[in-house]
Amino acid sequence: MSRAISGSYHCDLAVIDGVVEAAVAIDVVDGRFASITPGADPPDGAVRLAGLSIPGLANTHSHAFHRALRSRTQAEGGTFWTWREVMYRAAARLDPDGYHRLARATFAEMALAGITCVGEFHYLHHQANGTPYDDPNAMGEAVLAAAAEAGIRITLLDTLYLHGGLDGDGYLPVGAEQRRFCDASAEYWAQRVDLLGPDPSTQRVGAAIHSLRAVDPAAMSTLTDWAAATDAPLHAHVSEQTAENEACLAHHGVTPTALLAAAGALGPRFSAVHATHLTEADIVLLADAEAIVAMCPTTERDLGDGIGPTASFADAGIAMTLGTDSNASIDIFEEARALELHERLRSQRRGVHAAPELLAMATENGHRSLGWDDAGTITVGARADLVTVTLDSVRTAGTPPGSAIEAAVFAAAASDVTHVLVDGRVVVADGRHATLDVPAELQVSIAELLD
Repeated sequence: MSRAISGSYHCDLAVIDGVVEAAVAIDVVDGRFASITPGADPPDGAVRLAGLSIPGLANTHSHAFHRALRSRTQAEGGTFWTWREVMYRAAARLDPDGYHRLARATFAEMALAGITCVGEFHYLHHQANGTPYDDPNAMGEAVLAAAAEAGIRITLLDTLYLHGGLDGDGYLPVGAEQRRFCDASAEYWAQRVDLLGPDPSTQRVGAAIHSLRAVDPAAMSTLTDWAAATDAPLHAHVSEQTAENEACLAHHGVTPTALLAAAGALGPRFSAVHATHLTEADIVLLADAEAIVAMCPTTERDLGDGIGPTASFADAGIAMTLGTDSNASIDIFEEARALELHERLRSQRRGVHAAPELLAMATENGHRSLGWDDAGTITVGARADLVTVTLDSVRTAGTPPGSAIEAAVFAAAASDVTHVLVDGRVVVADGRHATLDVPAELQVSIAELLD
């Protein structure tokens, strides 16, 4: 990503401290908000941002290469497990160059959707037969470079994967299609990850436990220690399917959340991804640890996983974030409203999660989950991320200023994003990416992989 820049902007409407303010003048200096003045006349030379400007959106859970599967997995029925077989076939074909092109196109699509930071849950580490590349981080470095070229920040959640599954008798051998995901041990994982070279101004490295099916408790503890020593985010897939819970209970005698707690994984840096099938005791463990839950509603419904207990999370004081996961759709507004709409189906009540709360999940909460505490709000000193949503599209026309947040969350689509700043740099203007022809990049990179 190129050096952050300075500039002046005048927002018709902007969300400041969770409230919509009108005629907001904003100065950006060296990629940070230097001044924010509501009710101001446009400064000389300021760029007008027509519509509602909100903080940058954080996508806390992504598998970039899954973007290639969009629409290709919808022709037949099945479950998460049958979908996984198709995913394995796509994963087997990627090399560092192809992964770089596909991830760059996917991250650029995210930029067009107003996403200024992504948490990439990265487990494609080695060659298809499991042999490390000459550079053992060739795939991870390709993903870091892709985010930089797409113009967004990234937290590379380098993922530990050691086993092929879990049943009542214990951990299963790794299958041929899983070999490239696996490191030799948790200790080797830590040595490899320490060799990564992120740009600290726009890139971070975090840790991820793929799942309770793929990582044993001793290895979880090693990862937890690494994350604590480096003050890095730690994420894990948790209770996405009931089969995972059943296997964990059969072998370990406890739920996945309880097993993570015993390994020392839970804490303010920890994000439980999905957390779809939790017990009341699991929710208490997460709340007491001040852990975060990353919800991915469009993927959870696409794969038939179920609906997470988001009202219970809110009642327990658990912060929630949003992710596009399989990238079957890249639209954080859709993820935000889906979280509330799914809860309406469950509880038969409306307004369990108000629009400002959903926007906070998509912005401030998400950035904190990824280790960017200085992003996700429009405040002086914060990273200058701005996303402008038009209020005159067929979806948003007629919105009064007092309902602008509700319009963004419950009516707008990714295609309503007109302007995106990341660290003060213009990445999207008038709905177009500043440097990439995103549809063409997607077409070429996916065709190279699958066609």
